[in-house]
Amino acid sequence: MLDVAIVGAGPYGLSCAAHLGDLDVAVFGEPMSFWRDHMPEGMYLRSPREASSLSAPAAGFELEDYERANGREHARPLPLQTFIDYGRWFQALAVPQNDPRQVAEIRSENQHFELTLGDGELASARNVIVAAGIERFARRPAPFSTLPDELVSHAVDHERLARFRDQHVAVVGAGQSAIESAALLHEAGATVTVIARTGRINWLIRSHRLHRAKRLRNLLYGPSDIGPAGVSWLVEWPEVFRRIPRRWQDPLAARAIRPAASEWLMSRTQPVSILLGRTVVAAGTADGRVRLELDDRSVIESDQVLLGTGYQVDVAQYSFLAPTLVDKVARVGGYPRLSRGFESSVPGLYFVGAPAAWSLGPLFRFVAGAPWAAPRVAASLGAQPPRTASREESEALAGKTP
Repeated sequence: MLDVAIVGAGPYGLSCAAHLGDLDVAVFGEPMSFWRDHMPEGMYLRSPREASSLSAPAAGFELEDYERANGREHARPLPLQTFIDYGRWFQALAVPQNDPRQVAEIRSENQHFELTLGDGELASARNVIVAAGIERFARRPAPFSTLPDELVSHAVDHERLARFRDQHVAVVGAGQSAIESAALLHEAGATVTVIARTGRINWLIRSHRLHRAKRLRNLLYGPSDIGPAGVSWLVEWPEVFRRIPRRWQDPLAARAIRPAASEWLMSRTQPVSILLGRTVVAAGTADGRVRLELDDRSVIESDQVLLGTGYQVDVAQYSFLAPTLVDKVARVGGYPRLSRGFESSVPGLYFVGAPAAWSLGPLFRFVAGAPWAAPRVAASLGAQPPRTASREESEALAGKTP
């Protein structure tokens, strides 16, 4: 009987495990598998370096510790591969109890949980932390539901975009995922048309310039850099954000995560055709190609459609949660209602990452929320903090390379 089973070995799952000290914990899943298998090669993180570290109680586990120990460049923006390598290094040193098997099903039994693993083995746990990421929440708008899978896909479906070389690809969306996918597709040899329903791409130019003036930046933006000036500091303090009346929370959260693209993508998308203020109203096929009808009655034909249309949280989409268990979780529009310690209405069942955003704010849609969530989940579970390593031990540990 495990004290805690953690489903997912990404930034949130690994950070929670590192904080659980004296408890008997198992972390299920391949470390950093979402980032490795569902983000395109050549991608850079939009989040700043300062908001891209995982969390451990002891010193020596931050991104810069990894880079220093392994001779990696302090790159800005942060390359995807560096972040993946850092996460796997963190797991090897801070979370040795990782079990790479997937969880097939979780059922609620008499005051504990029964887990069926991918190979059929059973495990029991008094508590479960769901840290399974956002892959299952990929939003696929209705007009594209009639297209066959070989002609339409979501950005989350691809590790490599080179497969679209010499094809015409229609990218739908106006946020970082859509715009960066368009840049990578063009650089891979595809012809790209971006279709965006917004009247303009929200390039983060002013934010980029303000960040060069560090004193002004620190006044206007929280360290995580989520949301516009001022709002960013509200997002940074979930305990404050969750106490704001709901009628203000929702518009503030929407403002903090509105579609936007990093300034450094502007030059890379110059050769890309971008149609603004247009919506796809119907999609079909003709002669093996995609035919998209827009709201102005124009038509675009392409070889492929790539959806950069974001994610819609609905924990019922986690296929490993038994329907009888999901039915017990109090939800609002797919989000679980959580306590300040991230516990759901089912005692012992916790959710971290994007599912926590409705209850605790938009910080938890980003890696930056992991250092805030992990110690609070640990406190809710009654874990005793691990012994803090000495400076000599921390420096020696940071110098190890798995």
